[in-house]
Amino acid sequence: MEKFTVLAGLVAPLDRANVDTDQIIPKEHLKSIKRTGFADALFGAWRHEPNFVLNQQRYKGAQILLARKNFGCGSSREHAPWALVDYGFRCVIAPSFADIFYNNCFKNGLLPVVLAEEEVDRLFYECASFPGFRLTVDLDQQTVSTTDAAQRFRFEVGAFRKYCLLNGLDEIGLTLRHADKIR
Repeated sequence: MEKFTVLAGLVAPLDRANVDTDQIIPKEHLKSIKRTGFADALFGAWRHEPNFVLNQQRYKGAQILLARKNFGCGSSREHAPWALVDYGFRCVIAPSFADIFYNNCFKNGLLPVVLAEEEVDRLFYECASFPGFRLTVDLDQQTVSTTDAAQRFRFEVGAFRKYCLLNGLDEIGLTLRHADKIR
């Protein structure tokens, strides 16, 4: 798993609440247990809408997804964070996440950042106002800031999850640290 330390990236705003895992990766695309090959199916039903955010040129290459409350609700498919990571996202910022999706993000190198609804509203405003809007997410400092540092928001993350992301360790990586003892 790739380490997550500091991410300075373009933001794509998905201004919809209660985005469920079937919207993130439709069930008909769950034919593989590999963690790759899902990028083209990400938000499959919505990608046919001409004005959908990921179809807009200004958001090509975005690594930070800005979302509304209860992101990742629905079924517990791990394919949802796989699809987001495969597309190129490294971080999702929202006021709240479904529990299972939130846990699956950490297991797959995707940082879910919970900010207050007012803070998320402010970021949506900034994103709409400034084409090419970028944020810097610093996991060690647990901050999200605008590139000029005019706005800085703190977020919480458990110490163990933070350690794993900073060191690029998923469950297999954690186990392999003890390979000599296991042998």
